[in-house]
This record gives sequence, structure tokens and C-alpha cells, in this order.
Amino acid sequence: MALNDVAIRKASPRDKTYKLYDEAGLFIQVTPSGGKWWRFKYRYQGKEKLLSLGTYPDVSLALARERREDARKLLVQDIDPGENRKAAKQSKQTNAANSFEAIAREWVAIHMENKADSHRNKVVRRLEVYLFPWLGSKPIADITAPEILECIKRIQNQNKLDTAHRTLQAAGQVFRYAVQTGRAMRDVTTDLKGAIPSSTVTHMASLTDPKDVAELLRAMDGFTGTLTVQTALRLAPLFFVRPGELRTAKWVDIDLEVGEWRYRVSKTKTDHLVPLSSQAIALLQDLHPVSGHGEFVFMGGHDPKKPMSEAAINAALKRMGYDTKTQITGHGFRAMARTLLHERLNIDPHIIEHQLAHKVPDALGSAYNRTKFIEQRKEMMQAWADYLDELKAGAKVINLKGAA
Repeated sequence: MALNDVAIRKASPRDKTYKLYDEAGLFIQVTPSGGKWWRFKYRYQGKEKLLSLGTYPDVSLALARERREDARKLLVQDIDPGENRKAAKQSKQTNAANSFEAIAREWVAIHMENKADSHRNKVVRRLEVYLFPWLGSKPIADITAPEILECIKRIQNQNKLDTAHRTLQAAGQVFRYAVQTGRAMRDVTTDLKGAIPSSTVTHMASLTDPKDVAELLRAMDGFTGTLTVQTALRLAPLFFVRPGELRTAKWVDIDLEVGEWRYRVSKTKTDHLVPLSSQAIALLQDLHPVSGHGEFVFMGGHDPKKPMSEAAINAALKRMGYDTKTQITGHGFRAMARTLLHERLNIDPHIIEHQLAHKVPDALGSAYNRTKFIEQRKEMMQAWADYLDELKAGAKVINLKGAA
């Protein structure tokens, strides 16, 4: 006799588990704790088996019968419903492990371990905002180029062309990693070459004309901010390091007697050495009574445990009347030094690039070495500081028009 909802609802627990039968192998087990479990009894290749179909009332009588019929259809095709369910579960788990998001996060953990935190965080943020919501749960091998392009177009439509290109680049790196680890056949992002317009490369604003540099240096001398910002501003062109490395400089890394600043480059995770000119040493000695008791050279406010604000240098330049988008920015001191050291002081570009902490392979393939050309770099840094002093005084600002 077939079951009905009334009989199921009225079925109360007993000391032992008992069964209420429906039809065609379907029954419900009532446990001593009051649980009601749907079961389907069937035979496959001569063996009696049970298939769980869920619990009542979450799975109603009608739904239990529907699941039973689905299982019987598999039996007609000589498929074991229990083994089929296991395979489907395994496939689901495999798809989850091979999803775009899972592989992307795996790639980040492995291939971006030695990258600067700021860069790694930007890449992860782009993936989380622009790709994961639409592609994150999909098996990476099933994702098509049009699906990726649809995500990239969303970014392009927000007038974020550079972000669109960077996001597509990150997607390609994830796909190539999936190919390398056997979870995708090919990098489908290669099919999107030329699908979005090229982004315009913008360089950090910088001054490279000696007259303009001379005016800037004189303006720095007239800046009326705090001693901390004044000193950072004057050291920025002398050191020409990345702004983040300047503002987080630590006293423990600086040896004023030897005249060296050694630190870890945030972008490349390599050790770097900055020889200190006599001018730089004098500026640091003047600042030491202010922040020498703390960790950071350029202390943030009155807190010895915090560095100067990330925006301090650019804010000072703006107060001096400079446009940090078109004239000069904190990062622009690097381009200023690179240009003038080569064009005006005739310094070998290899020496300059090493002082900029760029990875420049030599003829033997060796990458950046913090002590390479160190004697030449010491001479260069002192000559550079002297040159800036002469520019500021007006002695080196000459008109080269018509010169051979």
C-alpha cells in the first residue's frame, strides 16, 4: 500500500528504527531520535543496494518518488545509481578544485610570493572584483575566450582601459599556470589579442631640464613644512629611490659613519645599497635628534612607530606650486636622476641602472648585485649631489643651444 503525507507525519519514534514502505522499492526509515530518512532499495548485478534520497520533511513524498524514478531510469541504462552519485560528487569536487578562482589563488600564492605586497594586493583585487564574480566557480578548462572578454568589456565600459589590460594579463597568467599544471589545455586569452584598444602608457611626471631642476631645488629650500618633510623632500632627489622606500627608511639600516643605506627593495625583494653623499649625511644628522629614538627616519607625526604619510612628498610639491600630474611627482626624481646623470654627467647607464635597483643582466646573465660598481656608484652619488648644489646656485645652468 502506497504511503501518504498524513501517515508519514503521524509516524512517531519507537525504541528501534522501523520502516514505512511506499512502492517500487521506496521506503522511509523512522529512527528512535525521530529522524525520517528516505531510502530506495534496488538490485544491481544481482546485489541488493540502498540509495539515500534525503530526509523528511525537507524531501517531500512527491520529491522522494521523483528521485526514485530518476534512479530507476539509470538502472534501465545499466547504470548503478549509487556509483553514479559518487562519480557526480567526485566530479563536483574536482571542478571546485579546478575552478578559476581556486587556481588563480594558487597561482598568486606560488608565483607572487616574492612580489611587493602592494603589487600582489592589486592583482588579487582585480581578480576578485572583475573576474571571480562571473568566472570564479567555473572549471577553468570550460571557460571560453568570449566569457573572459565579456568581463574585460565591463572594465573597459567604466573607462578603465589600463585596468582592463592588466586584468586580462592576470587572467592569461592564471591560464598558463593551469596549462602547466595539467588543468587546462590552452590559454584561451591568447585569442583576445587586439580585442580591446591599447592603453596609453603614462609616465611619472618629472623635470629633466637643468633650469627647471634648479628652480625646484631652490623652491625646496624655501619650503616651510615640518623638518621631517623638509628633509625627505631634499633627500628625494639625492637618493632617487622609490617613494615608498624613502618614506619607510629605517635608522637601523643607515650607517652615517660608513656612509651607506642598506635596505630591501619592496618591488623586487632584493637587497640594495645607497651610498650617502656628504650632503645626504648632513641632512640625516640634522634630522636624527627628531626621529632617531624611533624606528623610522621620517616619523609619521609624533608616533615613532609609524612612517611619514604616503602622500607627504606629493603634498609638499603641490604646496610649492607644482602639478604632480604634469610636472614632478615623488617618483619622478628617479627619471630626473637617470636622465641628467647620463646626459649631463656622462655616467655609464649600467651604473645608473644598478643604483636605481633595476634588474639588469650582464653579459654572463647575472642579475642585479647590490655591490656591483659600488666604487663607481659612490663617486657618482657624490658627483650627483655636488651637481645639484651647483644647479641650485646657478653655476651649472647653461644654454646648450647650438652646441655641437
